[in-house]
Amino acid sequence: MSDVRARRAARPGTALRAVDELAARVRLAVEAMRAADPAVDDPFRGLYLSEEEVLALLDRPPSGGPGAPAVDADRLGLLATRFDLTAFDVEILVVALAPDVDARFERFYGYLHDDVTRRRATIGLAFGLAGVAPSDPVARGRVAPGAPLVDGGLVVVEEPERPFLSRSLAVPERVTAWCLGDEGVDWQVEGASWPVEPRRGAEADRLAVVLRRGSGLLYLRERPGAAGADLAAGVLAAAGLSPLVVDVRSFGVEEDPLGAVRHLAREARLLGAGLALGPVDALVPRALGALRMLADASLPLVLFGAEAWDPAWARRVPAQVEVVPPDALEQAAIWTGALGEAGPALAEALPGYRLAGWQVRRAAVAARQVALLGGGELGEAELRQGAAQQSAGGLTRLARRIDPAVGWGDLVLAPGVVRQLRELVERARLRGRVLGEWRMRPGGGRGTGVVALFAGDPGTGKTMSAEVIAGALGLELYAVNLATVVDKYVGETEKNLERIFVEAAGVNGLLLFDEADALFGKRSEVRDAHDRYANVETSYLLQRLESFDGLAVLSTNLRANLDEAFTRRLDLVIEFPEPDVRLRRELWDRCLGSVLPRAADVDLDFCARAFSLSGGGIRSASITAAYLAAAEGGPVRMAQLVRGAYLEYRKAGRLTLESDFGPWLAEVVG
Repeated sequence: MSDVRARRAARPGTALRAVDELAARVRLAVEAMRAADPAVDDPFRGLYLSEEEVLALLDRPPSGGPGAPAVDADRLGLLATRFDLTAFDVEILVVALAPDVDARFERFYGYLHDDVTRRRATIGLAFGLAGVAPSDPVARGRVAPGAPLVDGGLVVVEEPERPFLSRSLAVPERVTAWCLGDEGVDWQVEGASWPVEPRRGAEADRLAVVLRRGSGLLYLRERPGAAGADLAAGVLAAAGLSPLVVDVRSFGVEEDPLGAVRHLAREARLLGAGLALGPVDALVPRALGALRMLADASLPLVLFGAEAWDPAWARRVPAQVEVVPPDALEQAAIWTGALGEAGPALAEALPGYRLAGWQVRRAAVAARQVALLGGGELGEAELRQGAAQQSAGGLTRLARRIDPAVGWGDLVLAPGVVRQLRELVERARLRGRVLGEWRMRPGGGRGTGVVALFAGDPGTGKTMSAEVIAGALGLELYAVNLATVVDKYVGETEKNLERIFVEAAGVNGLLLFDEADALFGKRSEVRDAHDRYANVETSYLLQRLESFDGLAVLSTNLRANLDEAFTRRLDLVIEFPEPDVRLRRELWDRCLGSVLPRAADVDLDFCARAFSLSGGGIRSASITAAYLAAAEGGPVRMAQLVRGAYLEYRKAGRLTLESDFGPWLAEVVG
């Protein structure tokens, strides 16, 4: 420790040398000030300004020095063009801007105000310097709300509690920086920008012509998996504008909607860029007034979102376009751009995913990170994890997320059931081609979703099959939690369901409605208000399923309780029968596994013949037998398996006959 202290004492620190250099520069500045200011020893200096001091300041060069940046007249002319400013507006802007680029003007304005504490120009002083009467109504209107200077965010009128002419004028730092030559994007706007890859092509060129010749407002309604932000950037680029694409959710719109959109509009005009903003559904209805103000502004604007356009959003009439997901060739090109030549082949591991262009790029980055953490190469498993991270998180508050951990080899079902499950997977994989390219979905507002019904007794493999399908498609499974859906208040259940459907359409996942008959029950004759609202709930679900764009599985133990109108809206109805003897034999073997030791007397053929149990019952009986074996400290014996089956019979309220249990009945009962 003493050696370290000795070394520190022997070597002066870099910070100390820097402070010494600063002190030398301060000495030079003090000497220069004393030489230039004859009244430097005045005890009241700083509390007032004399005429001699002001005249001396005017004779001095600008405070920034001869090499300091200056506000160029051409730049002010460009500002006037982009913000529709008059010559008077520019004069007011220069008066307000002066103290921020030349420190002398703080003292000038203090002298002219006869108050050294007022270092910014007031409206009255600005009018006087511009040669305009304070009572001129036109001049007063140019610094009032609604005027280009104020609404454009170039000048801020401060101290609203003061009389009109005594209010101070300030210029935001971003505007000052631009006037001095800063061509970069504002850090707040850049931090909220979308990770876009401008989508060029015939569609972008056509929409660019519409944007230029039309009202200057374009609305892109996104289908799930479509990249409205990419197309918006491509349209603006094709129109000869630098695209400024902003995610409203990252820009603090909730805190100050009006200030946020003014900030965005000002930045677009300063840069001479076109503004693209979305998703609009995140902006409405909290910031409806702000959206209307932005949409009515005279700047090229492209809005995008999943909602239908509402005429109340703007007085300008937009050109409306529906953005569909990219076709197979476009999708392959996106994956190639994100992962190189191997991209399309790797993407085949994600047959059920519908990712927008920006999500593909983020998924590729996330997959590389997963591969780096695992110490291996990028493969299908890593890509699945990266893609799963791009799904919205809102659904996890309404449903239970299940990571698929089983595959086709884990299913023990009749061949006909497995075939139907594979057909369901193919429907999900190929719906883009069949319903999109081949246009096999009729009109009527029908969605592009795939909905199936799994019907069968408890324990026949319905939930496990849903998990297998999710895994085959590379998706996550979301089991709807009825506790978060059903509400005793009228109309609240439908609102909760709507939130689930909206979130599910934007999430790459499979939605599972377990015990679906609790929600999708039959409509009945209306005898009282309860019947009426129950029927309304069922009717809502019928309509919502038809317009659903995601993947959903309804499972029920009581198919007869479902409303018959649901059948037409289902893509597949799969019946899960009770397993026969052959399947029960395989289920017993699978459930006991290969690790659990078995005694020589274990007879799985007897178990399969004697006990008419479903797959779930066999699994429970096997687990019970494993616990009994663990308690005895030996392998699982036949008596323990029979005991497990006996307990399953008792749980189900079934008779335990000697014809079923044979010689084991006395032992398991005793």
